[in-house]
Amino acid sequence: MPQSHSRLFVHLIFSVKNRDSLLDESIRNELHSVLGGILRDIGSPPVIINSVEDHVHLLFLQSRTDSISEIVNKVKTNSSKWIRSVSPTLKDFHWQNGYGAFSVSQSNVKSVAKYIEEQREHHRKMTFQEEYRDFLRKHEIEFDERYVWD
Repeated sequence: MPQSHSRLFVHLIFSVKNRDSLLDESIRNELHSVLGGILRDIGSPPVIINSVEDHVHLLFLQSRTDSISEIVNKVKTNSSKWIRSVSPTLKDFHWQNGYGAFSVSQSNVKSVAKYIEEQREHHRKMTFQEEYRDFLRKHEIEFDERYVWD
């Protein structure tokens, strides 16, 4: 086949280091724009991005040429630089080391996008840790609680 084609949707989740509540309303909308711009620049256009105080959810189409780890590295590195530049109180900002990346079928894109859009309401009932553990279980990913959080 002379051409390569792919259409892989990824739901990416990662948190602020130590799950500190640093993503407040004052930067959230611009952060989403920055994250979206980074994804577009690397050929992984976003579908939806949302966050709460301690973590972000991104749904995007994976680039045909970059691995998930390369995409995550670029997103986290460049957005961290931007966050640190926003305010002196954020000069030591860091994302957690790890992340969760979950495949999303074309038929589930709308429901995952709605889930991401409704993060505020969702987290009135469930903590990030509970949510993330649920994702790991639903996707049948074995994990050791001692190594999930940093």
